[in-house]
Amino acid sequence: MDTLRKAPRDIVVVGNGIAGLTACDTLRAEGFDGRITVIGDEPVAPYSRPALSKALLRDGDDLTSHLLPEATHGATERRGIAAVGVDVDRQRVRLADGDEAPYDALVIATGTRARRLGRAHGNDEYTVRTLADALALRARLASRPSVVVVGGGPLGMEIASGAVAAGCATTLVSKGMPLASQLGELLAAPFHAAALAQGLTIVTAGSAEIVMRDGVAVVALGDGTVIEAEVIVSAIGDAPNVEWLASSELLTGGALVVDRRGLVRPNIAAAGDVAAFPHAGRVARVPLWTSAIDQAKVAAAALLRPDAPELAFQQYFWTEAFGISLKAIGPTPVVGEPEVVEGTVEQGVLRWRQPDGAATAVALDYRIPIPKLRRLTACNP
Repeated sequence: MDTLRKAPRDIVVVGNGIAGLTACDTLRAEGFDGRITVIGDEPVAPYSRPALSKALLRDGDDLTSHLLPEATHGATERRGIAAVGVDVDRQRVRLADGDEAPYDALVIATGTRARRLGRAHGNDEYTVRTLADALALRARLASRPSVVVVGGGPLGMEIASGAVAAGCATTLVSKGMPLASQLGELLAAPFHAAALAQGLTIVTAGSAEIVMRDGVAVVALGDGTVIEAEVIVSAIGDAPNVEWLASSELLTGGALVVDRRGLVRPNIAAAGDVAAFPHAGRVARVPLWTSAIDQAKVAAAALLRPDAPELAFQQYFWTEAFGISLKAIGPTPVVGEPEVVEGTVEQGVLRWRQPDGAATAVALDYRIPIPKLRRLTACNP
């Protein structure tokens, strides 16, 4: 405890997702015994966001795949209320109900929201970002409507997989081969083949928008093609929730930028999808589940200890769709032929070595402990 930085007795965490939860747990693990107040705009406890587009959409009557263990950090939680501003001079977070939350130190973990093609009259555009989003889409898919999913990334493919599994005639709109821009063509190919085999229709388009035709919302592609469906789902990326910080002087060029220990200022940290941090020679957000956890651990410790370590970031990504699973550690997309470490190219552990000494290890439809997969990125013979 003698290495703890003097002060904070009141810490406010804005954001009750995995980054906020991890920050609270880390503060307690570091010995902080003061008051923690958590502000979250969702009315529910933290949950597993990756499960929303995977198990929750397809696992029959099971509504537990997203649940996390009950929190033990002992914080005061104010759920269902949004932060609308922060006064960094007075050290107060302003809340939507007119109240204020005073702090000695602040953790910003407000995450992101789903980008939308637009909202058309008479037919809502579905997205999957929150638990409420996923439950609404799950309920709608139960009646087996026709579905069009716009976005060929991991989220779009996972949603399309859930819709096909629910018995829906489903079309996916993608700028190229689904998952290719995120993973590379070799790793995307088995997902593409499995999706087609299970009945997914894939349409390639450079652009798409939602328009009204005869009072009905449809997806209009850049080449003039129109796709009609009873349900339209957008999976076209996210936008960081930073608008509430607009007058705070905490933003840099509109982005919430942190240093290598997750600090914006000595008493203000940020972590998770909302934060842009230095890595791989650039400053950018990495909206991944494990990235949020790693960032939050470092940022919370940095608020308390001047000797807290910097973030040693290594990208970890996983997806599962159309009966295929993939786990990847290291930079993606990958190019060229891989080294087959175990199994086969179609089902095994693969590795790509980079000229700069980095490596990417992938488990494609193959069970392997994550620590073992991680060790392969060290490029040892």
